Parts: sequence; C-alpha cells; structure tokens
Amino acid sequence: MGLEIERRFLVVGEEWRALAGPALPLRQGYLAGSPQGFTVRMRIMAMEQAWLTLKAPAEGIARHEFEYRIPLVDAEALWGLAPDRLIKTRYELSLKGGDWVVDCFEGANAPLVLAEVELVSAEDRLEIPAWCWQEVTGASEWSNAALARTPIQQWSDQRRRDYGLA
Repeated sequence: MGLEIERRFLVVGEEWRALAGPALPLRQGYLAGSPQGFTVRMRIMAMEQAWLTLKAPAEGIARHEFEYRIPLVDAEALWGLAPDRLIKTRYELSLKGGDWVVDCFEGANAPLVLAEVELVSAEDRLEIPAWCWQEVTGASEWSNAALARTPIQQWSDQRRRDYGLA
C-alpha cells in the first residue's frame, strides 16, 4: 500500500528559484472524488509521461496513494473526460529535509504558488524556508482536487486578498 506524507505551504517571493531545477509542465484532471477525500486523478507530465492516481485519507497528514503509469493516449482521452482540471508548472528543488517541489499554477488558479515536501515520516524534523509564507497542510481547500473544482479566481476578492492572491 502506497502512503504519501506531505506538508504544503503558500509561497511568497522568488527566492526559491535559485534552488529550482527545470520547469515540468503538468496537467491534472480529476475524474472522481468523494466528500470523504477519495480522489481519482490523471496526470500528464511534459507531454511525455502519464499516470492514474488514486488517493484516500489515512491518519494525520498521511494519505494512501496508488499511482500507475498509463499510455499517453489514454491520459489525453481521460483529460477530455475530466470534469475538473488544473494546469501548473512544477519545479523540483535542491533542498534538504525531504523531496521539495514548487508548483506555479496557471489559468484560473494563477498567481498561486505552493511548495510541497514529501517526508518519510510525519514526525520528520523540517527546516522551513523563509519563502514558505503559510502552512496549508491538511486544509482541504488547498488540495489540488479542490483547486481544480473551485479555482482561486472563483473565490471572493477578500478571500484572495487574505492570502495575497489579489
């Protein structure tokens, strides 16, 4: 059984770019979801690889995650069927303390920038960089599935201002 242990942060500024690898364009389509947090997602990365991912809540900040490579042609067909979608550019970071990435969202979720770090254990010690403004781990409205369903451009002006997004 796959398990994902992840912390997420809103990002301010551009300091993270000094640590960033090449840009990886991603498209994610959400095919199904439940109020309990179960999701079925397809992801296309850089028009070269594709995955089908099933996620379900576990304990604390952990989630069950099952990910399977699928043919790109199948992923494109699923993209066309997905009721909820998002597009972002991912940057892998050279940073200690876990596998860090920064996602820069496009379209109706721009100018949102989120950092994620995958950990081995929820108890792992973590040095949080200064450009990580606010932790949003576990806040359901910041999940990629929620952002695909209700992009930040649909949020109220005040709510976007509260997070520095307007």
